[in-house]
Amino acid sequence: MDLEELRKLLGAVQAGSLDPEAALERLRTLPFEDIGVATIDHHRSLRQGVPEVVLGEHKSPEQMVAIVERLAAQGGNVLVTRLLPEKAEPLQKGFPAGEYDALARTFCLVQKSIEPIGDGQILVVCAGTSDLPVAREAAVTARMLGNDVGELVDVGVAGIHRLLARQERLRQARVIIVVAGMEGALPSVIGGMVRVPVIAVPTSVGYGSAFGGVAALLGMLNSCASGVTVVNIDNGFGAAFAATRINRREPQP
Repeated sequence: MDLEELRKLLGAVQAGSLDPEAALERLRTLPFEDIGVATIDHHRSLRQGVPEVVLGEHKSPEQMVAIVERLAAQGGNVLVTRLLPEKAEPLQKGFPAGEYDALARTFCLVQKSIEPIGDGQILVVCAGTSDLPVAREAAVTARMLGNDVGELVDVGVAGIHRLLARQERLRQARVIIVVAGMEGALPSVIGGMVRVPVIAVPTSVGYGSAFGGVAALLGMLNSCASGVTVVNIDNGFGAAFAATRINRREPQP
């Protein structure tokens, strides 16, 4: 339940078109619901403006189905991240209206229209094709949270001319998410070119001395471009969530 739904529910009780007992039943699962394998936070939309997102990694298919079932029962949209194909199949069977993105490893169940909440576009910039799973996770998440999202793929520093040819798109963005592995240099380059917030996402892509993304992480943390913000390794979701908070329009009183 989000803020607008709560307003409508209380308004219906005030107008007499909804019985108080029926409204109480609707509110019974707020602020959370204990289903044994999880304690689902139905109150999150009211606090943060977006519903709880499910991390699929390390959960069993049975746990995933049970959690998504209770979230979907509230009538809102559901996003699952880090979902491997073998775990996605039961969700696809149980919720045929949902969409699984194998590259992003996300499952999206859209039950109501996604209201645009942003002031501008979040641009997801991907250094190399190998970084695409993390970049796509960021793009899918940002769209599910109500943002206009653009994507630039394979514009890393090994061929910097590919990025320089797209400077206008960089300047038009409200927030830029930069996803890169190896030495993680791309966020510094972009951070020195634009005036908007840049969120850097190191990926675990790289040879041995990349240390599973640690080299990219340290490079981004030590960026010489002022104001570059860095999230954890492979955390496309976290970058999209942070970008959404930056991009969000102030709610009307």
